[in-house]
Amino acid sequence: MLTIKKILLPVDFPNTSLRVVHQAATLAHHFHSEIVMLHVVTARSNAACLPEDSPELADWDILAEITRVAEKNLDQSLGPEFDGLTIQRVLVKGSAAHAIVQTAQEEEADLIMMPSYGHTFNQFLLGSVTAKVLHGTGCPVWTDAHVEKSPVQEFAIRNILCAVDFTPHNHKAVSWATQMATEFGARLTLAHVTPGVEFWGPGGNYVNPEWKEALVSNASQHIADLQRDIGIKTDVFIGSGDVPKVLSQAAKRTKADLLVTGCYPYGGHLRTHGYANICAVPIPVLNV
Repeated sequence: MLTIKKILLPVDFPNTSLRVVHQAATLAHHFHSEIVMLHVVTARSNAACLPEDSPELADWDILAEITRVAEKNLDQSLGPEFDGLTIQRVLVKGSAAHAIVQTAQEEEADLIMMPSYGHTFNQFLLGSVTAKVLHGTGCPVWTDAHVEKSPVQEFAIRNILCAVDFTPHNHKAVSWATQMATEFGARLTLAHVTPGVEFWGPGGNYVNPEWKEALVSNASQHIADLQRDIGIKTDVFIGSGDVPKVLSQAAKRTKADLLVTGCYPYGGHLRTHGYANICAVPIPVLNV
């Protein structure tokens, strides 16, 4: 049974990601989790007229500020979503990425939920803080979809896509995906992306059918073995080519609400490759 006792929720001002706040509230209600709201005070925060002195920070109410931002964005549903939840606020000064990783360790968080970009999270470096957190923590990290100005919508988990690459770490990712699917009654699809099977030749672009058949057959057998080892039976998606692009297509085809992925899939360092997936896939990504 999946247990998420404590969720670390870094919040940014003045542009708080209301989407990920909604998602955190949804999970906290379902799992009866405590939410630790973390704001890292930076020079940009001070420029946004947020409290700078320690006495003022001590009296600053993060939750009230988030509710005010929500109301400003015509989102009246956020306030009631916090009813009945245990919420702890944490304010620190310093490096955002370091503070998030350190707070997750100190609070023994079961899950970090954060946007993939923002102001404190440095949109000009394409979410460098998110990338650093992915590199620096062993805690599962939930990142909100990298879609600018996307509307806040009712969040529900009905379909889950889990990326696999047949390494030992697959079991952890598939276990999380399976338990999330069980918790929310969602449909689970295991997805694997093989190397590209196209090549250039005289007259244009070609696909080697024997090569493609061999890769697909091999992937299918690995997925069948994986399902047998874990004791599950799921839908399967097998594609080839550019991993982020293919996973984005798979997410659309399966109508996925969440992508679950392991730490080191596709023969590369997922903390780098995985960030490309976060940017490409327009749904939340759970990195475990």
